[in-house]
Amino acid sequence: MIDVLPRPGVTDAEGDSLAAALAADGFAGVRTRTGMRYLLPPHADAASAERAARRLAHPVVEHASVHSADRPPAPERWSAEFMPEAAPVGTVEVVPIRGLDDDGLRALSDSRLLALPLADMRAVQTHFAALARDPTDVELETIAQTWSEHCAHRTFRATIHHRDPDGERTIDGLLKTFIVAATDRVNRPWVRSAFKDNAGVIAFDTDRDVSFKVETHNHPSAIEPFGGANTGVGGVVRDVLGVSAEPIANTDVLCFGPLGESAPPGALPSADVFAGVIAGIADYGNKMGIPTVNGAVLFDPGYAANPLVFCGTVGLAPRGAHPDQPQPGDLVIVAGGRTGRDGIHGATFSSEVLDADASADLGSVVQIGDPIVEKRLADALPRARDLGLYSAITDCGAGGFSSAVGEMAAKLGADIELTNAPLKYAGLRPWEIWLSEAQERMILAVPPGNWPALQDVFAAEGVEAAVLGTFTGDGVLRIRHRGRVAAELDGVFLHEGMPRRELESRWEPPSGVAPVCTAGLTGDLTPWLKRALADPNVASKEPIVRQYDHEVQGRTIGKPLVGPRDIGPADAAVVQPVPRSRRGLAIGCGINPRYGALDPYAMALLAVDEALRNVVAVGADPARTAILDNFCWGNPNLPDRLGGLVRAAQGCHDAAVGLRLPFISGKDSLFNEYLTEDGAIHAIPGTLLISALGIVPDVARMASSASQAPGNLLYLV
Repeated sequence: MIDVLPRPGVTDAEGDSLAAALAADGFAGVRTRTGMRYLLPPHADAASAERAARRLAHPVVEHASVHSADRPPAPERWSAEFMPEAAPVGTVEVVPIRGLDDDGLRALSDSRLLALPLADMRAVQTHFAALARDPTDVELETIAQTWSEHCAHRTFRATIHHRDPDGERTIDGLLKTFIVAATDRVNRPWVRSAFKDNAGVIAFDTDRDVSFKVETHNHPSAIEPFGGANTGVGGVVRDVLGVSAEPIANTDVLCFGPLGESAPPGALPSADVFAGVIAGIADYGNKMGIPTVNGAVLFDPGYAANPLVFCGTVGLAPRGAHPDQPQPGDLVIVAGGRTGRDGIHGATFSSEVLDADASADLGSVVQIGDPIVEKRLADALPRARDLGLYSAITDCGAGGFSSAVGEMAAKLGADIELTNAPLKYAGLRPWEIWLSEAQERMILAVPPGNWPALQDVFAAEGVEAAVLGTFTGDGVLRIRHRGRVAAELDGVFLHEGMPRRELESRWEPPSGVAPVCTAGLTGDLTPWLKRALADPNVASKEPIVRQYDHEVQGRTIGKPLVGPRDIGPADAAVVQPVPRSRRGLAIGCGINPRYGALDPYAMALLAVDEALRNVVAVGADPARTAILDNFCWGNPNLPDRLGGLVRAAQGCHDAAVGLRLPFISGKDSLFNEYLTEDGAIHAIPGTLLISALGIVPDVARMASSASQAPGNLLYLV
């Protein structure tokens, strides 16, 4: 027989539910773990059983053991293997850095998975030399997370020296020069918040706002597809909760390698990634009761080792209901899931190129979600919002407490006691508690007088919450463990002390591009039509879409599937956020990475154009439409990769200005490359996703590609 159980510390929702049920029946404190037992036929030999075990368990998050059915393992062995007793670990390590030369600094960054280049390591060294001390591991890990590409968007804020056939120019930050500048120039008064909150916000009507955010979870999905995609959905839902909104719709756009082709050595087969990602998305959205209404699926050999998983959420909130100013003296509250070792180093891991050893070496970066815990949070937070119980709120995303508390306390400072954090299990070191990206956690700034009332709100929904510390007002982030200071970081250095990067980029038009061959397109075109329809990029995605609930909440009036048999793809979805209002929201997207091989500038123009046309085709007002950008690219330290990214950002600016579309949010995911053992690099095609959110003035006049009837005239506009 083969037993497959979660590794110690991995989220086990079924086991947790069983423990809660036992506690409700008077058996508190019973430790539980759930798994699967497979019985093989008597003629199976040990070698075949071992092979089967390797297929049945994902080594990153699960452990398989093979036993004789006649001699099952003793219960105490199971307990020791899957529920080990772990003593609390309070060790805070001082990391010698002041005496290191450049090679030593590089080695330190590599060995601790800090993903910091030499210039950053020198800046850290200089800072602590001025303090006449070395950093603790908590301090060093906090700096690495805060300065990571994933969290600080270093490439989009860098000074770039760019060269293309039109000449040379210096770009003072891609984000500022192209994306933010386009929004400022368009200057739409109904944009309520752009680029400063967890999600972008626009006015829906006189009483309500809608928010939209699209995130990526690429690297985790390459290692553990179900968990990576699952928590990608959970993370972007929390982004909307982090602007005090209620999630009303999800989107997903997925890019995979060809399903029938082999992946590079060490990478998961594309078919396994495909199945795991789709199941992970369905699991989270369906369990939370959020409809998945729009998306796309693409296939290209460039995604064979680096799948792209874009997850988006739309939220609804009363106008002006999002407080975002923590005050000195406010309590730092964590609410939701418990903290574990899952998700540690996720931010820095996402700032590195993957290789064949990633699954074996980086299992701790994969997060495992529990959507029921987040559903409870999503039910409790609107009540806390409406009662005015908090001063600010944000989610624990990449970096966990380090990013959530660190960003909220950037100017105020905070004093945190790590032993107050509820843990999944003992044995975590202080820096692991601080950096863990365990899922379903929110941080709130709460006036002390409001804490009892907030506890009642959370208790009514079964949400666990605890006081981590206070916002101090002295500008210092102070982290303690059992009262002893484990880190003391100046907020100005932490958030403004990172060196600005200077990068070189170049772009040249590709040479030798073969023209489209039209020879033979005469006579009976049926074989050509069948060939086109059989292409995975053209074929119906209905089998995927049907796994997602797009009817839950009863708001989806423009469905993702249309036509006489409800199997054709819609241009965009339409939701009716407020039941008694005739106003609706159109949600669509534009993506076509194949154009990027010819010119990323043209790809960007076309992606923006496609996203706008898709929402207009279902009735959205182009003068009340906002867009989001998601750039997924290769290694930006390579000039040719960065050159394409520059071209795409230029295209985004020009398309947005030309069509008067404001960007309200976005995200970049870089280093989407895979290094095989033989040194070969597999880079994704530079990919830009544009998501669109448009106001439909009257849902009774909603349009659809399936609205035609015999006798209608056909126009090309």
